[in-house]
Amino acid sequence: MKFLSNVLAVIVGLLIFWVAGFFILAGIIAISSSGDQATIEENSVLHIKLNGIPIVESAPDDDIGLPPLPYLGKTTTVGLNQIIKAIRTAEENDEIKGIYLESGMLTAGQAHILEIRNALSEFKESGKFIISYSEYYSEPGYFLSSVADEIYLNPIGDIEFNGFSSAPIFFKGLFEKLEIEPVIFRVGEFKSAIEPFILDKMSEENRLQTMTYLNDMNTVMIEQVANSRGLGIEEVGQINDSMLVRKPQDAMDLDLIDGLWYDDQVKARLKEKLGLEEDEDEINSIGINGINQSATSKNRLSPNTIALIIADGEIVSGEALDQISSERFLKEIRKARKNKDVKAIVIRINSPGGSVVASEVIWRELSEAQKAKPLIASMSNYAASGGYYIAAPADTIVAYPNTITGSIGIFGLWFNAKGLLNNKLGITTDEVKTGTYSNLLDPTKSIPEAEKAIMQKKVEEGYDTFISRVSEGRNMSREQVLAIAGGRVWSGKKAKENGLVDVLGDFDDAIEIAAKKAGIEEDYRLVVYPKQKSILEQLMEDMSSDVQSTYQRIKMGYSYEIFKTIEKLEKLEGRMVLLPFQSEIK
Repeated sequence: MKFLSNVLAVIVGLLIFWVAGFFILAGIIAISSSGDQATIEENSVLHIKLNGIPIVESAPDDDIGLPPLPYLGKTTTVGLNQIIKAIRTAEENDEIKGIYLESGMLTAGQAHILEIRNALSEFKESGKFIISYSEYYSEPGYFLSSVADEIYLNPIGDIEFNGFSSAPIFFKGLFEKLEIEPVIFRVGEFKSAIEPFILDKMSEENRLQTMTYLNDMNTVMIEQVANSRGLGIEEVGQINDSMLVRKPQDAMDLDLIDGLWYDDQVKARLKEKLGLEEDEDEINSIGINGINQSATSKNRLSPNTIALIIADGEIVSGEALDQISSERFLKEIRKARKNKDVKAIVIRINSPGGSVVASEVIWRELSEAQKAKPLIASMSNYAASGGYYIAAPADTIVAYPNTITGSIGIFGLWFNAKGLLNNKLGITTDEVKTGTYSNLLDPTKSIPEAEKAIMQKKVEEGYDTFISRVSEGRNMSREQVLAIAGGRVWSGKKAKENGLVDVLGDFDDAIEIAAKKAGIEEDYRLVVYPKQKSILEQLMEDMSSDVQSTYQRIKMGYSYEIFKTIEKLEKLEGRMVLLPFQSEIK
């Protein structure tokens, strides 16, 4: 009772805090929205600070960058679109003389990093400078920061530059102890999403494909770093392979950085670059959100529209807001197809896959859209399995060299918990049924071979459909697709070589291709589908969800993250076209 009363007291306190906080924040937002565009002082720098801030695919343009509210546990994020827009605006604005980059502890996918790097490289071509500083550079952080003209590290800081690894977690031993039997249905020797449930280590097929795409991603990073630092590719490869940077001075000696400096020394260097007096003048700086408020939309009055459909997350059935839900996306794609002002469609995919049925629903609607107007697929960090399924109808598929894609395979997963229930918990069940298969896949009993055969047949039929979708979309024979399918994961570079991708490029390349195919060249504007919520709408929606998540955190403690994982998996119903579970690249 004491625990419950404490929990209720916390919830009531949070609600009161939210009511007061909401009106305060609403006032701030109203003032920000009603004012004039942000002005940029002369002789300024754009301050890009990304330390510890997760980079997501997209965020609303009117996001004013409010910090997370206390006790609600929500992590501030920044949209890739916001970062790119800020860099482009800074490049075009004469008052911005350079960029001060703080992104040593970066949380971003490899394709996102490459896109930001490309934008920063273009910024440098304008003759403006980029200076980077951090107390510690993680591998993604250094990958991005290496594009800077000058890179500085704290004298007792560190740099991680030792390549990528992937260490899946395996549950076979746990299930054996609990007497839970995973029942697997799959097609494709490389379809490794089910391996954590039936093996205690990686299969040789999974080890091969993982090593291949990790090497491809690492090669992209090494080549980019070598080019930016004016070093040889083999030299940087050796530094990376043998982890030759083990103390700060090593990074200096190997020319990976330009100095071991403290924060005040870096600020003094910025003043020098700006022509300021070191002891008297202050540095004029503006952040991502501030500079974006000063920007104007390109061709915002143009009658020609390119619809940008952002497909970010797992693919599920229904109308889930935080995932690629079939019903919601069907409606959005149909809107873009029927809108006469929309001359072309670009679908931006950042997805590891999901439900076969939901993928088929979205594929069908995109196929109809492709018949009506140009359809271009732009792949982000991931566009694999179901993510590739929905890309298949596109006229042109554009991917980064370090995109993870392919994984053309299918699986089904079920658990027989009879041993756990009977032997561990002392729970028994009984049944009455009207037909032979009325209790198909009952988790309280062993699954007969006849039932397994039924489910395996369903999976094989789903795989056959997947192969057909890719064959039709890519103008490849069934045999050609089968040769590169089997659930195998490919890097964007390898996918280009085997015909799964048409162009190695970034988001801008996809938009340029769409505009050219539609015959509208420079005369167009981008409209995002689904429509992004304003910051005020998002704030109102988050009020209830954040209080609920806070209550769950208090109630579950350390079990909360496990609960969230299970909750996510429950939405993935039926046959799956999905990348490996628990796969994290470090």
